[in-house]
Amino acid sequence: MGSLGMEYLWVPVVLFAAAAQTVRNTAQRSLTAQVGTLPATLVRFLYGLPFAALYLLALYLLGDRPRMLPQFSWAYLGWIALGAFFQVAATAALLLAMKERNFAVAVTLSKTEVLQVALFAAVFLHELPGRWALLAMVLATVGVLILSLPPRGQLLTLSAWASRSSLYGLVCGACFALATIGFRGGAVELARLGEASPWLSGAWGVLIAQTLQTLGLGAWIAYRHEQGLRPVFRAWRVSLLAGSMGAAASLAWFTAYAIQGAAPVRTLGMVEVVFSYLVSRRVLSEKLSLPEKLGMGLMMLGLLLICLQGA
Repeated sequence: MGSLGMEYLWVPVVLFAAAAQTVRNTAQRSLTAQVGTLPATLVRFLYGLPFAALYLLALYLLGDRPRMLPQFSWAYLGWIALGAFFQVAATAALLLAMKERNFAVAVTLSKTEVLQVALFAAVFLHELPGRWALLAMVLATVGVLILSLPPRGQLLTLSAWASRSSLYGLVCGACFALATIGFRGGAVELARLGEASPWLSGAWGVLIAQTLQTLGLGAWIAYRHEQGLRPVFRAWRVSLLAGSMGAAASLAWFTAYAIQGAAPVRTLGMVEVVFSYLVSRRVLSEKLSLPEKLGMGLMMLGLLLICLQGA
């Protein structure tokens, strides 16, 4: 594929990631009440791990250089471990946020990560966003702040800005931002060490991260929960859907991080809000208030700007 094609390849990859992530969030939401927040978080990694392994195997069997293995450094593994830890924390916070507000708003609250990604990327990766990209992120964040307000018009009050849903959204966004930096840092490190394609870089990153997440979170749940992992295995049908879609989304995100900077990828990823809105209205029959629609509109304006300026 030519350099021009590779330059813009991240756009459809991100769109696919956002769509798959919406399906995963829907499945995980239904699992939260059934098995609990942490077990519902685990299914994303536990049931997604076999799909990530099969995808990596297919790349080696069907690729041009099936025997070529990337060179892993301690720095690479450190970046991936950092991303894996904060992704677990972010997923748990997202599921907690979904218990406070309706589905579309809960997903949108997680998008406080966008400006935080830009900040962390500038500090740790030296990736500075352009002025139009920064404007897009600001508009999107204003939209998130509007969405973070609780219902019944509690505007400009301390309780409104410090509501439980707002705090969960802020924690979720911060953790997702740090996870993004970790995974992007791993992709940059792997590219520096060798010549792994974006596809192989994404596949290896997901496999290593989900292995760490499955072992770490699985051991914690087995030790701390009275029923251990049994509820996760009993709910295998929905868990399989969540895991497969989670693996597909993670593979796409990791691939996009290997092609493009962290801030543009996560900004374009806000298209997930549109997908979540459709799920909220068509599948879960939930209604959005006028402020919520305004907040989502501002976010979509930011998304349009990031696309027009070519991030």
